Amino acid sequence: MSLAASPSPHPVDGRCPAGEDPAKRRQILEGARRAFVRMGFDAASMNDVTRESGVSKSTLYVYFRSKEELFAALIDQERDRYFSEVEALLVETEHPADTLTRFGTRLAEIVLCAEAMHAKRTVIAVASRMPQLGRDFYRHGPQRGHALLTAYLDRACEARTLRIEDTAMAAAQFIELATAGLLRRRFFDDQAPDPTPDEIRQVVASGVRLFMAGYGVEA
Repeated sequence: MSLAASPSPHPVDGRCPAGEDPAKRRQILEGARRAFVRMGFDAASMNDVTRESGVSKSTLYVYFRSKEELFAALIDQERDRYFSEVEALLVETEHPADTLTRFGTRLAEIVLCAEAMHAKRTVIAVASRMPQLGRDFYRHGPQRGHALLTAYLDRACEARTLRIEDTAMAAAQFIELATAGLLRRRFFDDQAPDPTPDEIRQVVASGVRLFMAGYGVEA
């Protein structure tokens, strides 16, 4: 068979293949984000997304087949950014109180921000009719974050700077401590003010003190 008959896997004119232009994909996702925030996930339609993103409907469907796909892609985008940050924070084990303070502060900032709260409320609202979306949100988000923190606590125990029998349980406890008194208020009251940096620092500092009192190793 002639090699000349095989199509080239790369575009020869510098253009991306259909559905693979990163800039166009970002443009669509930003339009979807605006539509979902302004109108709500259920009320927003694919037509609304085309208007917000400034693309044709045919272009939109080349990239995303449904608004559920769009929503999942938006979550993935934010999740990747979040995990790249927190993985870099969970490294130093010599002084776990400092590491946990930095991690807990960033965790609270991300989890409590308006966009994250909107995403969580949306997932909960649609989970009964789209259970896979809820499962994926949990497995690739909270469950993955819990696993990262558990692995860090394991390393700190190996370094003998923490003493924990059940690191998975301790990781879950710390995540709750880092947002104690703030997350539920944000969940149930969409008019609750954003927590201030001082509020977050106070909650995290108190959580770290309690955590270290239970699991720290005395000098």
